[in-house]
Amino acid sequence: MHLLLVRPRGLPAWLVGLAATLLAPVLLAAPICVVDDAQRELCLAAPAQRIAALSPGATELVFAAGGGDRVVAVVAFSDYPPEARALPSVGGHSRLDLERLLTLQPDLAIVWGSGNPAEQMAALEDFGIPMFYLEPKNIEGISQAIERLARLTDSETVGQQAAQQFRQGMAELAEQYRSAEPVTVFYQVWNKPLMTVNESHLIGQVIRLCGGRNVFADLPRQIPRIGLEAVLIANPHAILAGGMGEENRDWLTEWRAYPGLQAVQHDNLFFIPPSLVQRPTPRLLAGSRLLCESLETARARR
Repeated sequence: MHLLLVRPRGLPAWLVGLAATLLAPVLLAAPICVVDDAQRELCLAAPAQRIAALSPGATELVFAAGGGDRVVAVVAFSDYPPEARALPSVGGHSRLDLERLLTLQPDLAIVWGSGNPAEQMAALEDFGIPMFYLEPKNIEGISQAIERLARLTDSETVGQQAAQQFRQGMAELAEQYRSAEPVTVFYQVWNKPLMTVNESHLIGQVIRLCGGRNVFADLPRQIPRIGLEAVLIANPHAILAGGMGEENRDWLTEWRAYPGLQAVQHDNLFFIPPSLVQRPTPRLLAGSRLLCESLETARARR
């Protein structure tokens, strides 16, 4: 930070210099303040040095923002980037090992609002650990999350570049498929119970961006449970699914037991690695490209 003082006429230069010396520490100590996704303002006296990332998505976002070297704790399945796999794990996102987490002395916890247990988050706050609630709800929210984390970790140059690259890439995809012929789509989140997404879910937004028509778009819950009969009645032209792992395609194979489905008849069963679309991180751009390409293939097979 550079301090610029204009010397009024008649005021000695040495006095201006003294004022600058006295004021500089005050200005340098100005808190770093951001508003999180729970609409709470968080202010840090200095950039975070020891970060606990309490979801795999939070881990990816901190690294994307340029603060990966500050992360001292992660949770299960925090497997990207590869460096994250070597970091201490403090349990799963739905049940943390608070004792182990506290021994790592974090000065900032990145919280997944709807995923981390509220009672454990309250306990962390009681110990005085600053909490930043993070849960992007839309595509722009991912870029904004990166920018805010970059501010908290004093890595704004890296963070702004990453945010803009993601923002631009998604905008280019939206333009590319803006006039694409609609394709009816069923996206499978889970198999037992059978689960999908509605229109407001981030994956639902990507489906729409790619020119897809989500057959369960109008359901009230973001991740609703549905019955097999509902899928058979909707008869989508394409089925997209992840699986219980990055290479597990079993869920798609199971749909071949229903040859009356359009998706099966036209071989429009597409595997999307879950980490590319089920985490609100910059890798959603790669997942969106894959999803759009899958629907483009489905268009060509009609």
